Amino acid sequence: MKAVLQRVSRASVTVDGQIVGAIDGWGLMILLGVEQGDTEKDSSYLAQKSTELRIFNDQAGKMNLSLMDVEGGCLVVSQFTLAADWRKGRRPGFSRAAAPAEGERLYLHFVEQLKSLGVKKVETGVFGADMKVELVNDGPVTMLLENRFAETDAQS
Repeated sequence: MKAVLQRVSRASVTVDGQIVGAIDGWGLMILLGVEQGDTEKDSSYLAQKSTELRIFNDQAGKMNLSLMDVEGGCLVVSQFTLAADWRKGRRPGFSRAAAPAEGERLYLHFVEQLKSLGVKKVETGVFGADMKVELVNDGPVTMLLENRFAETDAQS
């Protein structure tokens, strides 16, 4: 599982010309890619990490505050292309992506985990839809979180 976190001052997602999810003010735009073999444990781990990472500036301008500290929201959009294998040829392959039903299940689990962790506003796109995403990346600050680091992180 991979999550791309972007620190934003606002973000929205549109489907068929209609805004289906938006956050305004400090928060995270999260692109979530679910791969074969991913589990609820991976989803929970990445949700918790997303809320705890200190990537928002404090009054001194240092990245010292978490999403929870700034009471920010999240806009979560499914992004199966994060599972792309681009190493051979010029056309990426997506065989590592989870099957759609499993991908949606773990995506929704991730969203529910954010809510249960106390994120004040959690908005989403529409799983499997053609979406248009707009955001203002503040900083810019962008982080890539991957579940393959979860086991290493737990040991430190």
